[in-house]
Amino acid sequence: MTNADLTHIYFLLDRSGSMQSILSDTIGGFDAFIAEQRATPGQCRVTLAQFDTEYEVVYAGTDVADVPSLVLHPRGMTALHDAMGRLITDAGAGLAALPEEKRPGTVVVAIMTDGLENASREWTGDAIRHLVQQQSTTYNWQFLYMGADQDAVEVGSKLGVAAANSITYGRQNAAVAMAATADMISDVRRARAAGAPAAALRGFSDEERRQSR
Repeated sequence: MTNADLTHIYFLLDRSGSMQSILSDTIGGFDAFIAEQRATPGQCRVTLAQFDTEYEVVYAGTDVADVPSLVLHPRGMTALHDAMGRLITDAGAGLAALPEEKRPGTVVVAIMTDGLENASREWTGDAIRHLVQQQSTTYNWQFLYMGADQDAVEVGSKLGVAAANSITYGRQNAAVAMAATADMISDVRRARAAGAPAAALRGFSDEERRQSR
């Protein structure tokens, strides 16, 4: 049986050149996101990967108490599909290698980008959708998609992310979107800490969507 008290958050963050215009808001929003997870009952580990044309794991499986402030240096283009494929397959392999009792009872994959896919070479959108659906159905992973300058619900759906768990944010509201995401994840973690069985993310509310525009 997996560890019901443990949540592993995999956060995939766009660092392409266009992120420069919302750099401060993104850094502040991410640091506030981590602060809320620190204050939420239960064990939590965080893996952060950043991507542009390249993919980089900043830290992996770090206890939330030890997560440092975000450092982000925008550059390059948006190879979103390749980054998602790499993160999900690496995460799956890493968890599969653990004894079952050390695996997290809750796995959340949060994706944040301010632009559309334009540079992937290895993964297609269809392949990513199948991969996300497989992890969601077979292993009960939960996916969140935050996108600016796009219809994030439509784009997220094409990537296999439930419409309820995708949100469009205005370029000035990156921190607001991350705050809504933090609240959703904390709700699940508090329920698990109180002894509830595994629960699905509640989805973004209409008010959270309005505030993030």
